[in-house]
Amino acid sequence: MSAPVAATVTSLMSAIADVGTDPIRGGYSRPVYSTAESSLREWFLSEAAARGLCAETDRNGIIWAWWNPADHPLEDAVVTGSHLDSVPGGGAFDGPLGVASALVAVDRLVARGVRPRRALALTVFPEEEGSRFGRACLGSLLLTGAMDPAVAAGLSDDDGVTFAELCRSNGLEPAHLGRDDEALGRIGRFVELHVEQGRGLVDLDSPVAVASSIIGHGRWRLTFTGQGNHAGTTLLADRRDPMIPAARTVLDVRRIAHVHRGARATVGRLVPTPGGTNVIASRVDLWLDVRHPDDVVTERIVYEISEAAASAALREGCGVSMVEESLSASVDFDPVLRDRLRAGLPGVPVLPTGAGHDAGVLAAHVPTAMLFVRNPSGVSHSPDEYVEDADAECGAEALADVLADLLTTDTLGTDTLTTEAKE
Repeated sequence: MSAPVAATVTSLMSAIADVGTDPIRGGYSRPVYSTAESSLREWFLSEAAARGLCAETDRNGIIWAWWNPADHPLEDAVVTGSHLDSVPGGGAFDGPLGVASALVAVDRLVARGVRPRRALALTVFPEEEGSRFGRACLGSLLLTGAMDPAVAAGLSDDDGVTFAELCRSNGLEPAHLGRDDEALGRIGRFVELHVEQGRGLVDLDSPVAVASSIIGHGRWRLTFTGQGNHAGTTLLADRRDPMIPAARTVLDVRRIAHVHRGARATVGRLVPTPGGTNVIASRVDLWLDVRHPDDVVTERIVYEISEAAASAALREGCGVSMVEESLSASVDFDPVLRDRLRAGLPGVPVLPTGAGHDAGVLAAHVPTAMLFVRNPSGVSHSPDEYVEDADAECGAEALADVLADLLTTDTLGTDTLTTEAKE
């Protein structure tokens, strides 16, 4: 067992505070396998080595750093971790807080003299945000077989670089992407710590919460087509401008979402082609994000938006198509594991979340749970995202408590997953 490393979550987060800063958007832009995200992966590997962890990168680009002091077999392991990539102009804590907290939790387990009965792994998942290739949780989707590896390999970023090409340049073989039963079979329990992406803990005046569920969510791309033309010589009556139905659809998204209680619907990206100031666009692409606790309601909202978009396009003599880019059903975390976390952390609240996570993907295959750490701003995916130093340390302590319990009991107990779900 390695000697304790004198670190806090605050000191680890400070060490990476200059990596991937975005001078234009503010905050951080750390797309997967960018210089910034690769630097963070190296930082994690260095911190893992300092703790005597044995690190490896699997065929899907997931880093596993094993704390295996008693030479336990790498099965029925307790696993914790998060991601290091970010959305464009994102906050400092979304992802890295969970990774830094996992490292500090190991330090605290060592300092406590915990004698584990099973292995512990710290993980870093790639492309959780989907900011480069448009598919959130790409690493965990590949690991679990929830995404066709050929489809993943063919994804391309805004510069036309395919995921396959990026894999090769980072030492991965695209032909080996996909479901990894050996890696998946090692996970006995998975616990992810994450900054809360909302203000539930602010209102409850609690630094830490246990997650109950992730509401269903999906992403769609709407493409409006018209006729590109000159902005100065084309009369308004002669135009087939796709920007008009696109703009109307943005407003309709908000209107339709308001009708359905608990819905979230967002257009966060809109791209005109060719994009000149004095040019009527020939095409406008917009990306839609819809979330609701009831998957049937999510489907209804998307249908109503598609109908509104078709009507808006027709009025302007334009066309429109809609393509689903991703869709994740609502996820309820394992109730046995959730209740075990609650018992080990007396008094902590239980909260749902509207944000997707790798833990949500893994939940269909292994017993999974999450911890949230208070964000006093209530803001995420933004430079305004924040965590107080004291709350960050409280989160790491709670994670250490949870891991100590899971690592030292004779058995991990029964779970609610069926045999079919695990296969």
